[in-house]
Amino acid sequence: MKRYDAIIIGFGKGGKLLAAELANRNWKVAVIERSPEMYGGTCINVGCIPTKTMIHEAEFAERIYQDDYIKQSKLYSLALKRKDKLVTFLREKNVENLTGNPNITLYDGTASFVCEDTVKVTLTPGKDEESFELEGKEIFINTGSTPILPDIDGLRDSKYVYTSDTLLHADVLPQHLLIIGSGAIGLEFATMYAGFGSKVTILEAGKRFLPKADREIAEYMQESLKRKNIEIRLNARVQSLHDTADGITAAYTDASDGTPYFLEGDALLIATGRKPMMDDLHLEKARVQINAQGAIVVNEQLRTTVPHIWALGDVRGGEMYDYLSIDDSRIILNHLFGNKERSIDDRNPVPYAIFTDPPMAHIGLTEEDAVKRGYPIKISRLPASAIPRARTLQNMDGMLKAIVNTDTEKILGCSLFCINAPELINLVAFAIKTGQKSSALRNFIFTHPSMSEGLNGLFKAF
Repeated sequence: MKRYDAIIIGFGKGGKLLAAELANRNWKVAVIERSPEMYGGTCINVGCIPTKTMIHEAEFAERIYQDDYIKQSKLYSLALKRKDKLVTFLREKNVENLTGNPNITLYDGTASFVCEDTVKVTLTPGKDEESFELEGKEIFINTGSTPILPDIDGLRDSKYVYTSDTLLHADVLPQHLLIIGSGAIGLEFATMYAGFGSKVTILEAGKRFLPKADREIAEYMQESLKRKNIEIRLNARVQSLHDTADGITAAYTDASDGTPYFLEGDALLIATGRKPMMDDLHLEKARVQINAQGAIVVNEQLRTTVPHIWALGDVRGGEMYDYLSIDDSRIILNHLFGNKERSIDDRNPVPYAIFTDPPMAHIGLTEEDAVKRGYPIKISRLPASAIPRARTLQNMDGMLKAIVNTDTEKILGCSLFCINAPELINLVAFAIKTGQKSSALRNFIFTHPSMSEGLNGLFKAF
């Protein structure tokens, strides 16, 4: 049996960074990945990188060939090829960075626990040796997440149903794309395909659009999506799906009044969220506990119920952001080699972004949250059209909103729905996390013309 200082199950973002750092400290590291198509993790292969690449391509297609499906569909095919080329490059670069280190061994296979310190590796079919066992001093679970498939009749039998992992492998642009779910994944794909010329209909079971977002910003966003030929149907409970000669039909009921509807499309995306991936791990053999949501239980240091077994990234549940997986690796390294002061609690509040067109980003409290908590607040709003840079970029849609505590002058929350919002929110996050008053952004000297100087105007009211 081979013995390693560290066994990392899953070649995701946090795991690969951890592997490199441990190897540089002369640890002998084994990395186990079940699929060569997932080297580098979800972000590179089926998540952030391919989707944001395609969204950028869609914005270009919409500008030059708006309302010309034939020409847009040709651009879609070309965009897919460019996306595939980028993903292949990044995947190969990740393998090169890992396997180029003599202290790291990469195994293609499925990992399962035998006991608390032993992992069985079942190799990918076609290998000479079918399986073997590895022993690890420290073990890190980084197996990521997988799309949730709701219990809908006909879903698993349809040839027109896709997930976010599979839709971008389809080389035909749908004329009418149906999407179940209006979270970040659903909205990003909706924007992408609408930009390429597809009609998009979103079926959302909830009664409020983006229920956790600031209500004003959510309403601005919903109206903006409608202008892009994206229809959002709330209270839509999908009962069944069935294939037709031309595509797929979704049967759903309006939960508000019980009215049944039938909706036809030629492709359907399931975007009802993701769940931790733990297939075949046999965590019970290692006495690693999972919670009611199907995620691995960890403490604030990311240790599981077995102290030398850690979990990082999506597999531990909660907010599934790539940048949190990166920070997970930092927390673990801090407890292995540093002052042991880092924890998952010290990084709040965490910003997030939805890459629609324009995108939406948020950090901290919404106005509704701040009122419920009883804070004395003052609110500022700034139309995106008031920022000169938005006009030079020909994207004036949107609204910026900030909430400040009138007693402390500290920023409680900020919601940005405008071009470059995912970049701008980092400036606000930095101000919040360093304890700056709102005047820091009000008086800061930004370059001109830039979207960031819009923060001068947004915080001028405070």
